[in-house]
Amino acid sequence: MVIAPAGLTAGLTAEIVDWVATAPPAPSRVQEWARHALLDWLGVTLAGSREPLAAMLREELAGEAGIGACTLLGALSRSNPHHAALVNGTAGHALDYDDVSREMYGHPTAPVAPAVLALAEITGAGGPAVKDALVAGVEAECALGEATQGSHYNHGFHATGTLGAFGAAAGCARLLKLDAAATARALGLVASMAAGLKCNFGTMTKPFHAGTAAASGLLAARLAARGFTANEASIEAPQGFLATQSPRYETPPFRSDRRAPYWIQRTLFKYHVACYSTHATIEAVQRLRRDHGIGLDDMAAISLTVHPRHLKVCNILEPATGLGMKFSLRQIAVAALDGLDTGALGTFSDPVATNPRYVKARRRVTVETEPERDRMTARVVIWLKDGREINAEADVGQPATDLHGQWDRLTVKFLTLAGPVIGEARALEVFERVATLDRADDIADLLAAAR
Repeated sequence: MVIAPAGLTAGLTAEIVDWVATAPPAPSRVQEWARHALLDWLGVTLAGSREPLAAMLREELAGEAGIGACTLLGALSRSNPHHAALVNGTAGHALDYDDVSREMYGHPTAPVAPAVLALAEITGAGGPAVKDALVAGVEAECALGEATQGSHYNHGFHATGTLGAFGAAAGCARLLKLDAAATARALGLVASMAAGLKCNFGTMTKPFHAGTAAASGLLAARLAARGFTANEASIEAPQGFLATQSPRYETPPFRSDRRAPYWIQRTLFKYHVACYSTHATIEAVQRLRRDHGIGLDDMAAISLTVHPRHLKVCNILEPATGLGMKFSLRQIAVAALDGLDTGALGTFSDPVATNPRYVKARRRVTVETEPERDRMTARVVIWLKDGREINAEADVGQPATDLHGQWDRLTVKFLTLAGPVIGEARALEVFERVATLDRADDIADLLAAAR
């Protein structure tokens, strides 16, 4: 039974903060998912630290940050915790290669991990506490995603920046061991800081949403710990977050069955460096290429059938940059058919996006929609020059059941991404420290190796 903080009536906010403040640590199988998520996030963040947007942020904040207590991944400089969360959070989403949650309608680890790690670094929290906080943050943001039923995202908000701010605040509140009243204040404060618009997809501002969510969540939790006040029912209050930013929503009971799976156990990891809404198309095209021994030169035309929401997310018709290419179903379809490695960072570059061969081919790709189609699926039909018609379906919405296999795939991905940035030896050291996180009294050595 939920006991609301003084002045807070029972509701979704009360249920979330009660769980964040009082729930016992998650079972080991759940914490294993947190370990997977952290390894994946470290890899994509180290690779993202080499992106121009990360350099711009480090340069802009250098004068204010000075020598701080927190690590900037992939860099020799350090910063204060809030700027570290901002920079690392932005770098972690810079490549759009980070994990996904269909319930959250966004990227669950990207806003939570950088906030939790910055806080852990200054408080001396150990590995188990970091994993526990990551689980709590993901649980909170996914519960909000479930409450909005997708209408928040479909209305134009980038859930990674908005719902992710709540996740970062909840994760930091858990790490700080705030009581329910203080946790409610943290969520109330971050409700006025959560932001992110989908009109900025395909630009540097999209990953910046993850960084601002991380920094906002961290700041909200730390201020709440000092007694900073806010509406303690900010999520479902009149003129609160849901009422103002989600045209349709409901507030189902939060973890009414404490034995039910956690949301982090439904995390979907990326193995293609592009918007997750393109992954089903990529998988279907690659299957047709492999099964029929065909390539781009054999193609007369392609038809892609996806959920209508894809038209607002990844339907850039004429991408001129590698970043824009990540949100172009047509461009990605022809690149995959041509055999380009969609798991390689270099594939998504300006020269590939503007290659005349691909520009010509993508104009022979049409995109159809089916409202009843699952948004994690795609159907691809290819008409070949020899008159044949071939087709395939793909579904990328199912979480892994083989955790050993998933860990192996994420290990390869991490080492491939981290090695070129910090060197193979230190990449292996980071990997080993994540693998043994349960025995870490603090995370100083892990982060030192990731600089």
